[in-house]
Amino acid sequence: MTEDKNPSAPQQDKARAAREARSAGTAQAAPKQPAPKQPAPKQPAKPAAGRTAPASRPQPEPAPQVPPLPDSEPAATTASAPAAPKPEAAATVSAPEVPDSADPASLAGVPVAVSAAAAVPAPAEDEYPVAAGLVTVPAVPAAQQGSALPEAPAWEPGIGAVTRELPAEAKEPHRSARRDREEGPEPASSLTADRLLSISSAPPVGGWRLWLYKATFGYVNLGDSDKVRIRRALEHRIAARLGQRTRYVPVLSRKGGVGKTTVTSLLGLTLAELREDRVIAVDANPDRGTLSDRSPGRADATARQLVRDRFRVQSFSELANYVSRDGSRLDILASDTDPAVAHAFDDSDYRAVTEILDRYYSIVLTDSGTGMVHSVMKGTLEKADGVVLVSGGSVDEARLASETLSWLEAHGRHDLVAKAVVVINMSAGEGTLVNVDEIEEHFKSRVRTVVRIPYDRHLAEGSRIELAKLRPATRAAAVELAALVVDELQGN
Repeated sequence: MTEDKNPSAPQQDKARAAREARSAGTAQAAPKQPAPKQPAPKQPAKPAAGRTAPASRPQPEPAPQVPPLPDSEPAATTASAPAAPKPEAAATVSAPEVPDSADPASLAGVPVAVSAAAAVPAPAEDEYPVAAGLVTVPAVPAAQQGSALPEAPAWEPGIGAVTRELPAEAKEPHRSARRDREEGPEPASSLTADRLLSISSAPPVGGWRLWLYKATFGYVNLGDSDKVRIRRALEHRIAARLGQRTRYVPVLSRKGGVGKTTVTSLLGLTLAELREDRVIAVDANPDRGTLSDRSPGRADATARQLVRDRFRVQSFSELANYVSRDGSRLDILASDTDPAVAHAFDDSDYRAVTEILDRYYSIVLTDSGTGMVHSVMKGTLEKADGVVLVSGGSVDEARLASETLSWLEAHGRHDLVAKAVVVINMSAGEGTLVNVDEIEEHFKSRVRTVVRIPYDRHLAEGSRIELAKLRPATRAAAVELAALVVDELQGN
């Protein structure tokens, strides 16, 4: 029997239905799981006006990767996500194409894919990306964005600003004082040395500093050493002015042989050398004094002769005939050297001499006699503005000097004790077993100033004193003594 090769009607219907199903395409394809929606990051809070922007904007987390759609899927259509008050990024929505003839009932359950396209949140409309620490610029309100800004008023000097008048010296800092004078020629007094002469520093006084100054022809001037500067400071103190009246300084000692006359001459020579006014030393020893033997010059007259001729002395030139001054600026009024003189120099004679000396001298040093109860001591202490007490470097000499201070306190002269200058004269040398430091500490507990004069061969000779022959240490001690005496006299 021959097989019929034409398909039957039912088989053709099945084949037609299969082609129609394939033509439907992806309409009946299995649904794809939609990608989960990523929650949108929260909008950062807008900083208040006047506050600074945060140091750095936090970076958002990267969006999850969405697997691509099959090639067979039709092109996706984009749609904007619902508008937010301040959206950070737009989301992409993908959906398959639907034929116009498709049944609406068959579209139920068709997925729509949404992709997160915003990787970095967009800046807000009212903020600008600024560096850390800068102030956020506020945005212009929407109502004013289209309108023109008001025009600023034109600037005018003096309006809205605080003005201050500068002083004249600030306007012209280099203006000379001579330009402020009145119109007319300058007076002759304007031609001063400070104006006409160029000021140059003085060269060093000696040593290697002076050698360097001369070797460099004056280009290198290191000045004087500290030792020289201290000595100049003492000399400046000695040269200080003392006022109009005469100052009297007696040199006291209760024991002979301690160097009272030597200290008087040494102090007088130093004062006369460094001061511009007149200084005189009076030998007020009731007996035979040796002040004229220790000082330069030859005395042709004595204090007793001046007392006798006191009413005829009317000028300094006439007084100069009774004093000696050879080789120094120190004037010496000597005592009597004639052993036949029976009348001693007493208190009335001393007062008569001081009345004449008050007219011409600024400082009068009195070389008083040994002891404290002789005839001249009363007038000497009454006119004293300060005292110099001389002590030796031995035990008995130091004890007697300390008793002299006690005698002055007992007689009501506490003012002289407070201003007294004690001089420890080391005329016997420093080879003894006496602790001179202890003597000095004792006197410092009773008076304010103590000076130690070291042993000097030139002073030990007992002859005329020349400052140029003294040892440097002895000369420095004499300058210190003179400065201390003048300091005490300035307080009166």
